[in-house]
Amino acid sequence: MPYLFKTFALASISMLTLGCQSPGNKENTETNPTPATEAPLSIILMIGDGMGLSQVSSASYFKDTVSNFERFPVTGLSKTSCTSHRITDSAAGATALSTGEKTYKKAIGVSADTVALPTILELLKAKDYRTGLISLTAITHATPAAFYAHVENRDMHEAIALDMMKAQVDFFAGAGLKYFTEREDGKNLYAGLRDLGYHMDSTGMATVDPAVRNGFLLAPESMPSKTQGRGDFLPEATAKALGYFEENDKPFFLMVEGSYIDWGGHAKDPEMMVQEVLDFDKTIGVALDYVNTHPNTLLIVTADHETGGAAVGKYYDTDSNTGKKTEDPDKVAVYFITDQHTGTHVPVFATGKGKELFSGIYENNEIFHKMMKAAAMH
Repeated sequence: MPYLFKTFALASISMLTLGCQSPGNKENTETNPTPATEAPLSIILMIGDGMGLSQVSSASYFKDTVSNFERFPVTGLSKTSCTSHRITDSAAGATALSTGEKTYKKAIGVSADTVALPTILELLKAKDYRTGLISLTAITHATPAAFYAHVENRDMHEAIALDMMKAQVDFFAGAGLKYFTEREDGKNLYAGLRDLGYHMDSTGMATVDPAVRNGFLLAPESMPSKTQGRGDFLPEATAKALGYFEENDKPFFLMVEGSYIDWGGHAKDPEMMVQEVLDFDKTIGVALDYVNTHPNTLLIVTADHETGGAAVGKYYDTDSNTGKKTEDPDKVAVYFITDQHTGTHVPVFATGKGKELFSGIYENNEIFHKMMKAAAMH
């Protein structure tokens, strides 16, 4: 496969411009004045990596209060296959969401023939949107990378980090510090981002500077899981990002990834999966509360694929003396059929302006086009 040459120009993509209006003649504008232009729509896209319907269902069973998934007025289902495999990976899945085009397994921001594709983050950036990315993994990992990078293989972390230097993402938070500071080429991209005017921090998120771009790389490779004691990084980072965008008073695009729902499935670890789903549910609550007070916002929650073939089933107590199993009617358990990704459809939840576009069953790349349509409508 030939190495990718990054040759696209955002300015040439005139057909994707938002809200273009045809000027009327003088007579028409005098008799039928054009209504005031509606403010641009902000978009929050939340991706529960590996999150299928059973993962979502687990929130209803294991959360003490009503799940935030139940607060959405519109739901749909997304089909996740990529061009090379019926069972996709996070790279191809996220690229379909970010570019509107299906591609091959392991591709980051490129088409099936390795041509760079403009992402929704880049297209909206060209429209004077602020942009943000939050992940529990390295910010160079497949899902966040697909929104700003263009490489032929998801494992090219150092090349992906170089693309971050050009992406001008206004707010990013996650891990992957080593891909910026411990590089084979000897470059210190962390210092390079500071030179570009970023407020950078690798120790915490105590300070967010609303006057500049902000980058937080808080672990060498990835954040701990919830079962390892991560705490509330994901909901807190989301709240800080939304506060940052509110201070800037500009429309924004924010992608938030609940990364370790997937890892719980790969490990066939019910406790890890459930704790990660509940953490993602809590983060969804932060976003929903924001939409309630900022109605010119669209919130979509979906997944790139399902992991583990998870099922919510009967819970059995086992007698330690006899080994006899007895069903406990008041409890449920989580089971897995595999430690790999599956091809099950994944849920889509939507609220806010444009939410009506997201009902039904459709291919995952359609989510990009639905977001762009919603932005053009408002």
